[in-house]
Amino acid sequence: MDFLRNLGDIGLFIHAMIDAIIFPIPALFSQLSLSALSPDRAIWLASIGFVGCLIGTPIGYGIGRASGSLVLNKIMKRKWYDSATALFTKHGEAAILVGAFTPIPFKIFTILSGCMSYPLWKLLSYAALGRAVKFYTVGVLFYVYGRAAENMVDSVLTIILLSVGALIGGIWLTVRYVKNRKKKRSDTQIMQGQEDSMNLTTGKNE
Repeated sequence: MDFLRNLGDIGLFIHAMIDAIIFPIPALFSQLSLSALSPDRAIWLASIGFVGCLIGTPIGYGIGRASGSLVLNKIMKRKWYDSATALFTKHGEAAILVGAFTPIPFKIFTILSGCMSYPLWKLLSYAALGRAVKFYTVGVLFYVYGRAAENMVDSVLTIILLSVGALIGGIWLTVRYVKNRKKKRSDTQIMQGQEDSMNLTTGKNE
């Protein structure tokens, strides 16, 4: 961590990139340190972290495609692996969005997406949304409040992430409900059509 901090902007970029691949410590810590030193550059630092994370995401995905669950079992806590797998299996793409707002390291979802051959473009889309909220929330806080933001990050970030997570979850559930309704209606129409066809055929035979 000291080595990365001494590299300044480049260190944050590297940290954010490897955070999406294998590094156990979140890039948030580097962002906080550098933003506290230069609050006027906080938005720029958030952008550096955001881009670094997006570049690291497909690399983590590639590791998942190549090495599968072997990597996750060796480098991650079992409870994190089990939680992420259960979330991914049950909710699919929504798990990536949820993963962006939970304490479960996001690298688990990038590697797990590769393991399960999940579309890379979807992973990048959801990663961009989740990471943007985290990096830019911190960036805006430091830019507006200066070093005083250090005492605000935990509480404000938690509230914002929970709010955004709840909003996204509500939208996802609504979309899923509408899709299920349409599917049921379509199935009902197909069955009704088949029954009408059978009745018509029976009538002609009689």
